[in-house]
Amino acid sequence: MSNKSLKEALAHRRSYYAISNESPISEGELKELIEFTIKTTPSAFNSQSTRIVLLLGNQHKKLWEIVKDTLKAITSPETFINSEKKIDQSFAAGYGTILFFEDESIVHHLQETFPTYQDKFPIWSQQTSAMHQLTIWTLLEDAGFGASLQHYNPLIDEPIHRQWAIPAHWKLIAQMPFGTPLQTPPEKEILPLENRIKIFK
Repeated sequence: MSNKSLKEALAHRRSYYAISNESPISEGELKELIEFTIKTTPSAFNSQSTRIVLLLGNQHKKLWEIVKDTLKAITSPETFINSEKKIDQSFAAGYGTILFFEDESIVHHLQETFPTYQDKFPIWSQQTSAMHQLTIWTLLEDAGFGASLQHYNPLIDEPIHRQWAIPAHWKLIAQMPFGTPLQTPPEKEILPLENRIKIFK
């Protein structure tokens, strides 16, 4: 891990698409990073609804074969060629993929227990997942990885649940392929802050 402050680590976090299957840390350190996130990231009503699946090695590659098979069945040959190239040269070329799920059984239980907020719990569940995504993304980069966030769900939900015997009440939210960065992302355009922040005294 680096000695960056939290502000520095967050500022350094970017989307990396050119990645290799090398790892700057051990599998044990990677597991600890995920466990730390699960233990420390907040959730509405302390629901702890986020679920994580870490895919490495052949399991990681299997995920992206599933994605390609799914896309090939629903897109034109011309479109699929571009998708296949993107997957093979970027996501599948990485060291691993983290799958983010939300446990809908917890969300439904909270809706029944607190009916006043029943419409809010699915929204808060998504917010909980987003906090876990940002935390893991930042920690991965701080450890020397490059990562990006992908959303091939719900197209791949059924084969993923079947392949890894994922509980039916786990809803797939996002996929995060990661690996050692091969290129530095271009500078990111930042919209004017005066249009995005209001301060009242």
